Amino acid sequence: MTTAELSPVAADRDCYHCGLPIPEETHHYVKIEGRERRMCCVGCEAVAQSIVDNGLTDYYRHRDAMPESRREAMPQELQELGLFDHPDFQKSFVRPVGEHEREASLILEGITCAACVWLNERHVAKQPGVSAIEINYATRRARVRWDERRIKLSDILGAVQAIGYRAYPYDAERSEQVAHRERRSMLWRVFVAGFGMMQVMMYAIPAYLAGEGDMTADIALMMRWASLLLTLPVVFYSAAPFFQRALRDIRLRRLGMDVPVALGVGSAFAASVWATLTDGPEVYFDSVTMFVFFLLGGRYLEMLARQKAVRGVEEMGKVLPAFAERLTTWPAATAERVPVSQLTPGDLVRVRPGEVIPADGVVVDGRGSVNEALLTGESRPVTKEVDALLTGGSINVSSPLVFRVEQVGEETRLAAIRRLMERAATEKPRIAAASDRVAVVFIIALLLLAAVTGVSWYFIDPQRALWVFVSVLVVACPCALSLATPTALTVGTDALARLGVLVTRGHAIETLAKANHFVFDKTGTLTYGRMTLEEVLPLGFHGEAELKLWAAALEQGSEHPVAEGLRQAVEAMALPAVRSSEAHTGGGVYGEIDSQSLWLGRPDFVAGRIGLPIPVELNAMAQKGGTVVALGATGQWQALFRLADVARVEAAGLVRQLVADHAGVTVLSGDAPAVARVVASSIGIDDAHGGMTPQGKQDYLAALQQRPGAIVAMVGDGVNDAPVLAQAHVSVAMGGGTDLARNQADIVLLNENLQQLGCGILLARKTLRIIRQNLWWSFAYNFTSVPLAMLGLVTPWMAGIGMAGSSLLVVLNAMRLQRLPRKGS
Repeated sequence: MTTAELSPVAADRDCYHCGLPIPEETHHYVKIEGRERRMCCVGCEAVAQSIVDNGLTDYYRHRDAMPESRREAMPQELQELGLFDHPDFQKSFVRPVGEHEREASLILEGITCAACVWLNERHVAKQPGVSAIEINYATRRARVRWDERRIKLSDILGAVQAIGYRAYPYDAERSEQVAHRERRSMLWRVFVAGFGMMQVMMYAIPAYLAGEGDMTADIALMMRWASLLLTLPVVFYSAAPFFQRALRDIRLRRLGMDVPVALGVGSAFAASVWATLTDGPEVYFDSVTMFVFFLLGGRYLEMLARQKAVRGVEEMGKVLPAFAERLTTWPAATAERVPVSQLTPGDLVRVRPGEVIPADGVVVDGRGSVNEALLTGESRPVTKEVDALLTGGSINVSSPLVFRVEQVGEETRLAAIRRLMERAATEKPRIAAASDRVAVVFIIALLLLAAVTGVSWYFIDPQRALWVFVSVLVVACPCALSLATPTALTVGTDALARLGVLVTRGHAIETLAKANHFVFDKTGTLTYGRMTLEEVLPLGFHGEAELKLWAAALEQGSEHPVAEGLRQAVEAMALPAVRSSEAHTGGGVYGEIDSQSLWLGRPDFVAGRIGLPIPVELNAMAQKGGTVVALGATGQWQALFRLADVARVEAAGLVRQLVADHAGVTVLSGDAPAVARVVASSIGIDDAHGGMTPQGKQDYLAALQQRPGAIVAMVGDGVNDAPVLAQAHVSVAMGGGTDLARNQADIVLLNENLQQLGCGILLARKTLRIIRQNLWWSFAYNFTSVPLAMLGLVTPWMAGIGMAGSSLLVVLNAMRLQRLPRKGS
């Protein structure tokens, strides 16, 4: 007798969950399969309720003995889920986004169509405490955010399991394991379907070729029974996932792509079985097996193409080595081989030629070349020498380097890039959300059309009614429509990353492709941002050397290129102490040196603070080009500093490309108007505005956005650009800019090469064209094939080929994006 068959008396006396005697003073109950079951304690009540809530009540029906201990009283699935709540376990895939908010990167198993994505997003979003969930169909990646005070991660994973899917913490190895498991399972199903189809066709062909009276009734019946037996594994094994997912969707009162497929296969198989049992006129086991084989074959090829498309994105997670050579007695050569996870800031690590750099750091010994192609898209090796920065994930290609570890683990630049890529992969752009909504409506319309067609043909030709009904269901299944957008976006994102153009937001590709006005910051964006001090003009009683020291001291906490140029001018000298330092974003800095109040920054900003007009010498100095900053004390001008920067050599080419595409181009700069105009004119931009504060840039951008049809892209660098980057429809940050600017940007230009941005714009437009081509093909295919199927001109096996072929076609079309545009094209 199984434990599920305990007598009512025993069930009342013993805990339904663990079988231990129930103390008389306790009253704990859980409703299981419609009946209130008594529990012995709060722990059993909680576990039993979790089993019920997670849809695992089959555990009670199938167990044949009570657990030996409390540890075993929980099913294996729930034991594993509980591990995910451990803080140490969560370190690798969960990050805090607030005091109590947490965000996890997960991978989902069992996703087969856009409806699966929609189902999981809706179901998980309804869980208390879940604030956001986004799932990418092409990559099977999910980003979930929740309040840890209201819900546990294990509860979220349990909710996913309750509707027939599996969720795991994302890592590249797990992703490849899931992909391998999907490929192997699908290949076996294709093999069984193909083998069954060939065998069934051997019995069907004689029936088609035999003339009147050529085949006896006994032989015909034997062939039908042989076909039935051979079709059974095809329907109940190869086609099983279609039925399982369709039943799940129906149980949850939702419609997915597998509902029409399961309905078509199931009705055709059932009718053929009935005809075999009752000696009916026709059986179509050959068409059933052929349809299942072609459908599975198409989905298998689509799976291979999709996995190939996302493999480039996944490579980012596999690039770091497992071990590193740590030097323990530097400058002696004594070394130990340790796991990369054990490296800490300050460690000295040796990297030999051909090895991958395991963490971010600074070179302390050696000179060599490093390949940063995976991170920046730049294929040419970059020379590294003492004090040069190294990025984890790049490859040492020439001679040994010793570097000091600065950042490890999730703090490295590679980890930041990977997080931004994950964010982009899980955010759903408008065009993808719209196609998903259309697909759901299309399924409803398809089922209605198929039903009306079947009824109509029953009165026209009853023998053909079933097959016309099946053909309509199969031929119009909107799989291609659901694949059209996410596959192209995934391939496009991967291709852009290989260019060094990192997409960090889901809408970025679509918006960049449509952008028709580009606004550029000047310093660090159109120019290299490496300012050098060209001239100092004293305006008071202090010497040039002292004035330079004051300026460098005031700017010692700033990351702005002007500040860096002032500091480099006195690099070997000791700086005076600064008290009461204040930074005024977009204006300048204030500080007290030797009891003297000083302001340094834009001349108009300093003039307003010291209560004096702008010095007349400013115009003559500004005419020489470069950036002029002023130093003033209370009621007195002290000096003017002129710093020069050089326009990027590739900037003019990008501007020519944009002008040829009839896009507007504007420069907004905090520098003097004359300086901004000189730089803009040198690269072919006529519309330049200088003396702009961050708020002024934001207001100018807002005014541009008010123009009819304007889609504005902002390209900037530095903390001053963060507000205006957030204001733009789509924003691009230079990869060497501040962290704040990169976090605000939708796209990060990792190699800071504006020519690559030009290629990225071309690729984004090509991606949008391919999405439109895929959508047009999907609609054209369905609007052409459905009427033909309704007229009885398309057989079920032809419908299977058509549906599988249309899905494969949109994937192969998206794969064309892997061919990168040529530089300068």
